[in-house]
Amino acid sequence: MPAAPVTPTARTRRQFLTLLGISAAAVGCGTATATGGPARPGGQVTTLKYQGSVGAVTLPELAADLGFLGGLTLEWVGNTISGPQDIQSAATGQIHFGGAFNGAIVKLAAGKAPIKAVISYYGVDQDAYSGYYVLEDSPIRSARDLLGKKVGMNTLGAHSQAVLDIYLGRNGIGKADAAKVEALVVPPVNTEQTLRQRQIDVGVLGGVLRDKAVAAGGIRPLFSDFDLLGRFSAGSYVMTQRFIKENPDTVRAFTTGVAKAIEWSRTTPREEVVARMESIIRKRGRNEDTATLKYWRSYGVAETGGRIEDKEFALWLDWLAQRGEIKAGQLKPSDLYTNEFNAYGKG
Repeated sequence: MPAAPVTPTARTRRQFLTLLGISAAAVGCGTATATGGPARPGGQVTTLKYQGSVGAVTLPELAADLGFLGGLTLEWVGNTISGPQDIQSAATGQIHFGGAFNGAIVKLAAGKAPIKAVISYYGVDQDAYSGYYVLEDSPIRSARDLLGKKVGMNTLGAHSQAVLDIYLGRNGIGKADAAKVEALVVPPVNTEQTLRQRQIDVGVLGGVLRDKAVAAGGIRPLFSDFDLLGRFSAGSYVMTQRFIKENPDTVRAFTTGVAKAIEWSRTTPREEVVARMESIIRKRGRNEDTATLKYWRSYGVAETGGRIEDKEFALWLDWLAQRGEIKAGQLKPSDLYTNEFNAYGKG
């Protein structure tokens, strides 16, 4: 349900740009557009519509609470568990930015959606990763044991399914046999319970939900995306090319603010980050449980300030071409993103 409209803030162009300059200096060098949001007198949008995640604090929400977004405000319009749905909503103008697995961004761009990734927002490291878990007494011990089994994940055609495909392929499972592994959509908050009730054979668990489930015992990992691919940024926030062209100051404020939030989360004691997240969830009043936040460790973004690199799209371009979902050479990594608006982009 959309939040109540926010009264437009009257800012001159000079004031807005000055605010941006202060933000950039602080960090050093290290489809249609959504409408209806308040705009400053110069015409650029200053209230950004977005979708959130139940029981979690997104990087833009953290940036806003820390005061890193300068003159921008966020307008929450609902929650999503699907990255592909989120970026489709951004591409069609229902929200101003959306985030998804980089492979999903490739697929949307290949379908002629005029979008650009502007900053990485999640990734994989030793603390932030997705594990493919089975019950302790499960007979599943190898890739071949997955044939005929059900794997529960948050959405299809995105990060979890891509990693599963790579795992199967690297373990000698051909396309015909890989098709016998059934991927099912299970909301993340229900994955642990669904696995324990034996409704699925494997559950993909990440972040705080993974750590909570592991702490409860009775499950074991088959593999993880970190085991398979190491440390990498896996997903990005996108905006439409039209929105970027018409609102460059807004995009710069948003991107640099999120970049600062990434670095704040890296350099601040974990207990302080968790306490801030708990405070944000309490203040927004969406009747959410904050218990799982105590397991938070990292957003997993690989590069400083969420800077995007070619390699973060190249892997998924190859994967999608091998699956026949895009043509080989149809897109280059550089077609898909820009670091122009990130104060960390050249540092």
